[in-house]
Amino acid sequence: MYLLLKHNSKLRAEARESLKGKWTTGAVISLIYMLLSSVCPLLITPVMKYGLAVACLKSVKGRALKTSDIFVGFRNYITILIPMLLVYLYVILWSLLLIIPGIVKFYSYAMTPYLLYENPALGADTLICKSMNMMKGNKMKLFLLDLSFIGWGLLCVLSLGIGFLWLIPYVQSARSAFYEDLRTA
Repeated sequence: MYLLLKHNSKLRAEARESLKGKWTTGAVISLIYMLLSSVCPLLITPVMKYGLAVACLKSVKGRALKTSDIFVGFRNYITILIPMLLVYLYVILWSLLLIIPGIVKFYSYAMTPYLLYENPALGADTLICKSMNMMKGNKMKLFLLDLSFIGWGLLCVLSLGIGFLWLIPYVQSARSAFYEDLRTA
């Protein structure tokens, strides 16, 4: 399935526009995400990753970027944790075959947090299957979008990691713009 999607530069521009005047909030969200994810990665990181996706998706849709959105997954903890953990588990299992299948599946399942936010009543396997269907023919496009941030990532490393506070919401907002483009195409 080949869809006519926006160019990655347009998605990055939409991400920057959605963060205009909200970069500080984005940095605070990133800091909270990094700190809490390091406490208990298996039980907190998947739910925090969901909250990060939700916060940035709302921002891309023109709503306020709120620090509290990072915690939205904890309201229905088990409902959010199960599909997000399954995604992690499936990627790890596919990675055992070799690294490439794991990367392919990582991109196949990339839309799961957004689909979970918009369809919370769906089961984990249904959400993952919907993500796989959405990403058919689009995995390379998202991979190239992620790859376009590699220079920024290197600069963040040179800044002793401080730059990641701003890069994380930028990348996540670009991925949210990608989801919106894919959903409406």
